[in-house]
Amino acid sequence: MSVDLDSWIPAPAVRTRHRRDSVAPPADLWNTARGLRVDATGPLGRLVRWRIPGLPDGVTYAELFASPPFTVLDEGDGWSVSGLVGRIWTLRRDYPRVEGAEAFARWAEPGTVRVVFAHWVEEREGGSVLLSEARVAPVDRGAALRLRALWAVVGPWERLIGGEALARVVRTAEAS
Repeated sequence: MSVDLDSWIPAPAVRTRHRRDSVAPPADLWNTARGLRVDATGPLGRLVRWRIPGLPDGVTYAELFASPPFTVLDEGDGWSVSGLVGRIWTLRRDYPRVEGAEAFARWAEPGTVRVVFAHWVEEREGGSVLLSEARVAPVDRGAALRLRALWAVVGPWERLIGGEALARVVRTAEAS
């Protein structure tokens, strides 16, 4: 099973992808991923809480990606795609609310970006693999310039913390 993100953002300005192999069965890995709490992921969790204040204690990533400022774009057994729009480079946490997949697809507010987050599990010989991908597409030239400046600062650190949640899920699923 593979998630088709090209239908949401075919040519992203920024794309991140993380993958972790596991000996756990796909359903176990997916259930563990859905139950991962934001506050259990160290630097990544702290960053999420800083960028989205007011998150309740114990909120899971599944709950986070299914509630504002995110919107679920599509989901199924073993996969989920969520979206976010706004000015991700501001300290004001400027994330307008979009109601559903159609509103996300039509989003074109000048000076903003569209972001998709996809998470899914694939079966493989001897277990499964957990994948996560994010894509960011600016709406216009001004947003592209701001995104480029932001990514110059954030991009080098993304690899250090971006896969942290996936590694924790695999460890937890395999210990069960």
